[in-house]
Amino acid sequence: MFDTMTITKIAGGLFGAWLILLLGKWAGEEIYHAEAHGDQSYVIEVASADSGEPEEQIDFAALMEAADPGKGESVFRKCSACHKVDGNDAVGPHLNGVVGRDIASVGGFSYSGGLSGKEGAWEPETLSAFLTNPKGWAPGTTMGFAGLKKPEDRANVISYLQGLGG
Repeated sequence: MFDTMTITKIAGGLFGAWLILLLGKWAGEEIYHAEAHGDQSYVIEVASADSGEPEEQIDFAALMEAADPGKGESVFRKCSACHKVDGNDAVGPHLNGVVGRDIASVGGFSYSGGLSGKEGAWEPETLSAFLTNPKGWAPGTTMGFAGLKKPEDRANVISYLQGLGG
């Protein structure tokens, strides 16, 4: 089936294709070499992240007054994969009675270093700051949630959790 000439032809074809690829790569690098054009030929101006404008201040107390626990329950579904509200711990600690409770104080739950070193209680403002960016508020936390960006969603969830009690 295969004789010496067939194997030689296949090898010659593969090595020939490889040689053409290498020569094409070399020619492309010579033609489009970055140092041949000097510094950047053009610069695209990008607006910086710090635009100099102060961030809009949110009246969180007013948001909490207008918060809807029903909407908070539907937003809480994002949290329910890791947190329960029936008093049982899951991947995260249970959240019934969390509003007003000391940070990292659920007995028997092993908190990450990011939260176990925090002092104070979970007040609505504290919860809002944490829910905005958990890893930014408590560096080292193992909570893999990106956060709730909308202040209304945070207020609704906190209102829902307040209604659960302990």
